[in-house]
Amino acid sequence: MSQAVLQVENLETGYGEVQILWGVNIQAQKGKLTTIVGSNGSGKTTLLRAITGVIPAWKGRIIFNGEDITKLPAYKRTDMGLVMVPEGRMLFPEMTVYENLEMGAFNKRARAKIKESLDFVLTLFPRLKERLNQKAGTMSGGEQQMVALGRGLMACPELLMLDEPSLGLAPKLVIEVFETIKKLRDEGITMLLVEQNVHLSLMLTDWAYVMAEGRVVMEGTGKQLEESDEVRKAYLGI
Repeated sequence: MSQAVLQVENLETGYGEVQILWGVNIQAQKGKLTTIVGSNGSGKTTLLRAITGVIPAWKGRIIFNGEDITKLPAYKRTDMGLVMVPEGRMLFPEMTVYENLEMGAFNKRARAKIKESLDFVLTLFPRLKERLNQKAGTMSGGEQQMVALGRGLMACPELLMLDEPSLGLAPKLVIEVFETIKKLRDEGITMLLVEQNVHLSLMLTDWAYVMAEGRVVMEGTGKQLEESDEVRKAYLGI
């Protein structure tokens, strides 16, 4: 039986006086890939920000490994292993690949495993091994995304959250990113993926949620949602 690493219960939040999320309920099971899909403005990134503590929850609860973290500050959530790879990669362009990766291992638990984590990242991304001393800002978009994913893994995540990892990449690089996500899933790394590439996401995912206008409007296995007429018309153009 899988266990829920993350449970979001009746979550409501927003910005200023504008409410974005309305009673959202999702779970992420240990060792599984959970995906949230939906069009622009559906509330996907806002949900991730609330889970990480970047914005406060107005109502509802966020449970992580059985502990209520709804009121915890963001840095304490990170220390517990709640790690996000942000949209747009957000690397330090003037720092080397190695320095960017090292920045991921800043919490106490991750620092103790830095060599082991680095070996894992470089096995996963052999291209980075040759580029450790290269400035991150001089790399291609696909290579930068590898560094961003690697930096997230260096933090020894209990849950790795990926916000639009294929955004802005050429089609060939999009395939590479999804191949990497598949490898991570096969390694048993618990992931929560937010992604606009609905077709590739649903092909890989163990469980998926469809969001629209700040609410979860549908959930199921990737296969179930891909075969749903509503999803096919709204997101797959079929």
